[in-house]
Amino acid sequence: MSTDSKADSKGNSQPWHDWPFELPSANELRDTPDFKTVLNDDKFHREMAQEQRDRVFAAFKGEAGAAVLLKGGTSADFELYDQDVDKCEFRQESFFRYLFTINEPDSYALLDLEKKESWLFVADIPDDAERWNGDRRPPQYYTERYGVTKTFVVSQLAKEVNARNFSKFYVLKGTNLDSGNACKTTFNPSEIKDLKPAATIDDSTLWRTLTELRLIKTEREIQLMRLGNRVSSAAHVYVMRHIKAGMTEMHCEALFKAWCHYHGAARHMAYVCICGTGGNGAILHYGHAGRPNDRILADGDRIVLDMGADYAGYATDITRSYPINGKFTDDQKAIHNAVFAAQSAVMKSMKPGTSWPEMHRLAEKVIIEHLVKIGILQGSVDEMMAEFMGAVFMPHGLGHLLGMNVHDVGGYPEMLKKSQEPGLKWLRCGLKLEAGMVITVEPGIYFNDGVLNAALRNPKQAKFINVDVLARFRGTGGVRIEDDVLVTKDGCENLTVLPTSVEEIEEVFRRARADAPKTAAASTAAVVVAAPASASAAGHSHHHGGHDSHHAHAHDHHHHHRD
Repeated sequence: MSTDSKADSKGNSQPWHDWPFELPSANELRDTPDFKTVLNDDKFHREMAQEQRDRVFAAFKGEAGAAVLLKGGTSADFELYDQDVDKCEFRQESFFRYLFTINEPDSYALLDLEKKESWLFVADIPDDAERWNGDRRPPQYYTERYGVTKTFVVSQLAKEVNARNFSKFYVLKGTNLDSGNACKTTFNPSEIKDLKPAATIDDSTLWRTLTELRLIKTEREIQLMRLGNRVSSAAHVYVMRHIKAGMTEMHCEALFKAWCHYHGAARHMAYVCICGTGGNGAILHYGHAGRPNDRILADGDRIVLDMGADYAGYATDITRSYPINGKFTDDQKAIHNAVFAAQSAVMKSMKPGTSWPEMHRLAEKVIIEHLVKIGILQGSVDEMMAEFMGAVFMPHGLGHLLGMNVHDVGGYPEMLKKSQEPGLKWLRCGLKLEAGMVITVEPGIYFNDGVLNAALRNPKQAKFINVDVLARFRGTGGVRIEDDVLVTKDGCENLTVLPTSVEEIEEVFRRARADAPKTAAASTAAVVVAAPASASAAGHSHHHGGHDSHHAHAHDHHHHHRD
């Protein structure tokens, strides 16, 4: 069954009303589970990484004379023309971070499969670089922080690995079968001076093994993703409370990033923020460099806000769509309810063994049924399904796997061929669901002129479209509702905790407009008064709920945020 209650431990079914109206005070912040339990708890991350490495050791069954050699992300990937100026904060290659959690560039790692040891090789930092990067940390710092067996600098790699005289190296090489993108950090023994290559180099097994492991989340990963969803959910509510006509789309992006960075220490977004208002809402991945969230928000327009933070290395991916003034028109309400019904139908059907492509078709069918009620479509639902009318109004897949990447690995194993039918050819996962998977559920309806015009030129599809009714909706953009959902042993759990129904969203706007002046004043006073005091719970109850419900810098050796 699906977890369908957003209620917290106090029985509050709409917890977002208790979240801070403004950014929380420092004392409030320090008392939240994401700050205390995860962001500043090295033990949690050490144990999580060790658990991942133990799964690898188990998969290879203690193979004698064999080692896994991994290369992390490089600083060169993040540099501009200047070698000491980064274009953005470093972000570790996801397979490497999965096993070691370290978020520093130019690192290597080894797993001795027989002895079950893990070695970390960190970058050699020249004396002159200390003025830019700070004092070099001793190897023991990395050994203790990341829970590995030993730590060396990269210049020691050849000597230390050669001493073990391994007969087989497993290296990471493969292609994401959804995107077609190949691994860019394959370890090449020839790039390490004086390293003796093993007699056998296996460059196929490791990719498959790690992909299969990442597909099913551990309890610690699930805990981390719950908290990440809470941070991104609260950021969405923060935007919802403050959005108004006259702002730009980029202001919505800025508000969201500010909350995530301040409240969740999220230095990265999981992807480029999509803030499409009016007709821009029909552009699925709006917000790119050519359309950089720069339109002014107009009263009465609807906005599609698809934004999610990268939380301690794990992605969130959440979308809400609503009118900027907080009041749905009848047409806006009808489209929103159609998408909400499709999402609800999918979640009620999700459980281990469920075919994800079948869930995509279910969402399309519900959408078509509602479009018939609205009057945009006419005719037999079964006939429209046969002519792929669902793909005209939802020109993307229902959802994708989520984890350390926003479009996470494993959706199409090598033996599984992707369907080329309209709709399914865009689906990023062709699997049957298994307990422990996390997947997005993101149906939508869009009035994209290019897609609609192509359908109107196709006699087999045009006969189902009532052009007069459709004219009311063209140019209004679209609606997408997207949540991050964990597959459980008997159903699913929605990790995202947000207002979703028309009534819930309008209530957030109503309270925000009514309470804004006094809430803002109270928040300011609370910050001033609370500053010298000890940490306070201050009304923060962080929990999970359901639907219908870099160089990594430490403040010191004992207290730091994870990025």
